[in-house]
Amino acid sequence: MSKDLIWIALMALAGFLIGGAYSMWKTAKPLAVLLGVGALLAGAGAVAWMF
Repeated sequence: MSKDLIWIALMALAGFLIGGAYSMWKTAKPLAVLLGVGALLAGAGAVAWMF
């Protein structure tokens, strides 16, 4: 697996998780917060992997 593919996949995962957090905010705030934290971790991992 190439290094570029890994950070792109992590960014895609972060986007997916942030979308889930946004859509769940009105119904299940604790779960939305967990999804947001996961999105932040995936985004930070993507940035770290890129450099």
